[in-house]
Amino acid sequence: MAGVMLCEPTELYNILNQHRRFSRLSEPNYLILLDARTLREYNQSHIITARRIEQGPSGEYLVPDSEELAYVRYCVVYDCITSSLDFYDPEEEEKEKAEERNAAQHARSLQQFTRHPVLVLKGGYKRFSVCYHFLRTQKILWMPQELDDFQPYPVEILPGKLYMGNFRQACNQQIQKHLKIKAQVNVSEQPSMLLAEEGNSLHISVPDSPEADLFSSFPTISHFIDAQLDLGAVLVFSSLGISRSSTAIMAYLMHSLQFSLKKAWDHVLKCKTNMRPQRCFVKQLSDWEAQIYGSTITDVSEPNY
Repeated sequence: MAGVMLCEPTELYNILNQHRRFSRLSEPNYLILLDARTLREYNQSHIITARRIEQGPSGEYLVPDSEELAYVRYCVVYDCITSSLDFYDPEEEEKEKAEERNAAQHARSLQQFTRHPVLVLKGGYKRFSVCYHFLRTQKILWMPQELDDFQPYPVEILPGKLYMGNFRQACNQQIQKHLKIKAQVNVSEQPSMLLAEEGNSLHISVPDSPEADLFSSFPTISHFIDAQLDLGAVLVFSSLGISRSSTAIMAYLMHSLQFSLKKAWDHVLKCKTNMRPQRCFVKQLSDWEAQIYGSTITDVSEPNY
């Protein structure tokens, strides 16, 4: 069996906001998001693209298409407030508390069909909707074109604090408002004027080329982010949000959170699955690691880098 695991709200947020050319939500085998709350609760509001788990005549939850589950990358189940995977006996537990754990119960029934662990949203809909109210909806049916056109948000690196995105997202005022962005770090060549008048923006003009130098700006970027995080959320962005922005983010994590390059790499890759720094930036991050720790910790000759 694939197993069952808890999923933090920030992890589901990032799953929902992955994109390549189009949003990954448009890929048929990417995500199955299942709502185990009552029909009334589901109709009032649910997480975007979520389906309500169907129930049989006697009230038991029905398993979705097993073939669909077999190929899906993420299967996520949520109810109202589940925060534990502990087993419970519904005959011995109060009905209200038992209903709070519908997600964990249903996830166990799905794990035999999936290749990857079934994820249970920690804190359920209540916690997720408090953090990401802008990802709530009453919409039930999504057409393929609507999923293609879905505009993803920047991925969340540090919950509620540090985000990584692209130039288009940095210029979207609604995104800035929803994520409460107070400062921006722009590591693309094109200037962004959205926050320039407030003095809360840092522009490091760097081309995405094999000769580019970000290393000399790592201290400036790290100190700027540290100072701005005391005031609110920070967005680090580049043209596509793949190479330069991920390099700047990793440099910050290594400098201020004492991450090794490997730990920083793994963390950013989990948040943004198609992040890919230029080879020259990988070398600069390795040099940055050696400067911070006095020696190289991560072997960047491995294929992963």
